[in-house]
Amino acid sequence: MAEKRGIDISRYQGKPDFGKLKSAVDFVIVQAGFGRYASQVDAEFERNYAECHKNGIPVGAYWFGYALTPADARAEAQACMQALKGKTFDYPIYYDMETDVESNHYPFATGKANCTAMVNAFCGELEKNGYYAGLYISRSPCQDYIEKSTAARYALWIADYADKCYYNGDVGIWQYSSTGHVNGISAKVDMDICYEDYPKIIKQGGFNNFPKADPKTLDTEGFKRGDKSLGVYYLKQRLRAKGYKVDDTEGFGRGTENAVNEILSAKGYEPNGIAGKGFARLVMR
Repeated sequence: MAEKRGIDISRYQGKPDFGKLKSAVDFVIVQAGFGRYASQVDAEFERNYAECHKNGIPVGAYWFGYALTPADARAEAQACMQALKGKTFDYPIYYDMETDVESNHYPFATGKANCTAMVNAFCGELEKNGYYAGLYISRSPCQDYIEKSTAARYALWIADYADKCYYNGDVGIWQYSSTGHVNGISAKVDMDICYEDYPKIIKQGGFNNFPKADPKTLDTEGFKRGDKSLGVYYLKQRLRAKGYKVDDTEGFGRGTENAVNEILSAKGYEPNGIAGKGFARLVMR
């Protein structure tokens, strides 16, 4: 997929001119809100969402987290879903985990295990309710405070203000600047590059309040249960790196089949337990 150029916005960008913005960007990620209460919706969320749809701009959303425990993160997920109810989103719904000095919020001070558990709690709650969940986080905290398997499990949006994204892993969106300018917005804005075809994945899978499409078969030939080969070994290694549990024993067993089927279902394909060339293109990048 060709790279897509986008921005993320909140009340701090005021009231953008979306008529101008639609020719300047390929997508927009809007702040839905923050914290654990449904009333804490971003002041411009409804307008930003409506204007994206009106002008045909693919849209996603993020929720700024103030949780310090997994229980609080689940409560924040519930508040987020209240804001998203009845709306469709072409891009993932992200849990925004970062430090907020003004409010004395330091989630990374709680440690790696707790930060990882909070991400799993928030994103897991969204997934259970049919949303395509992701994590927004800066590169260094992601490397230091989020388990690799969890970072690989969800759609990852990394902030890394450098000449390239230096995160050592798969990244769906790279936020490369917080001081950008685009036509239609007078204030500075975050700039993003997307490497995944999220609109296709989300619509085919019936996520984010889109109707679920009939599953299609990805592969009819490929590795399947009972197979043993060097290719199966590499497949299992890649699945482990993505955070999936596979068989500890040699070969393509039930655990590997379950992981393959979970990925196929999540991407909108028939879970037939076959990992062929199409599957390799899907997850083996």
